[in-house]
Amino acid sequence: MPLLIIAVLSIIYSTYFSPKEGLGSFSDFDTNNSANKDIKVMLLAEKGISRDTQNGITTFYVVDNKGNQELVQAPLDIPGNIKSAQQLILKGHLHPDHFHAVEVKAEQ
Repeated sequence: MPLLIIAVLSIIYSTYFSPKEGLGSFSDFDTNNSANKDIKVMLLAEKGISRDTQNGITTFYVVDNKGNQELVQAPLDIPGNIKSAQQLILKGHLHPDHFHAVEVKAEQ
């Protein structure tokens, strides 16, 4: 029985939480689920990055592995080097009209 539990937990981890090579897909997210998960994406720098200090958010656009573009709302304290990053790792959850990132990491 303990081996079965360990096997099930490892399958769940490898399916949902383990880091994946390449870009992730927003279709792996459910808009009805507010659990924060990681996704690797590319920044659409040509669409710009805007900071709203009054509301404490930064907004920008990203694209996933299927070419889906998504508006991201993130905290103001995002890394300064995201414009030059090869890829971004966002931790957050998907809403119908945007991705709410609680953490943004830049990968060079």
